[in-house]
Amino acid sequence: MYLTAEKKQEIFKKYGKSETNTGSTEGQIALFTYRINHLTEHLKINKKDFSTQRALLRLVGKRRSLLDYLKDRNIERYREVIKDLNIRK
Repeated sequence: MYLTAEKKQEIFKKYGKSETNTGSTEGQIALFTYRINHLTEHLKINKKDFSTQRALLRLVGKRRSLLDYLKDRNIERYREVIKDLNIRK
């Protein structure tokens, strides 16, 4: 499995407010980015995996919604997250 509990805790510890606060916007954006990167690598090998392609597009949409929410609430945190995760906008 590519996403272990330890990896999730590490992501939320780095980007979220704490390890246990899994609902923070920054933490969820970081988790979605990790999953998007994994699925992108998978699709480079398996070009005809359309169910994974659909899942990837849904994740990108969810991340975009969270980024828009964060941009409306706090533009400084939005810029930090974009810079740290190397997300294009």
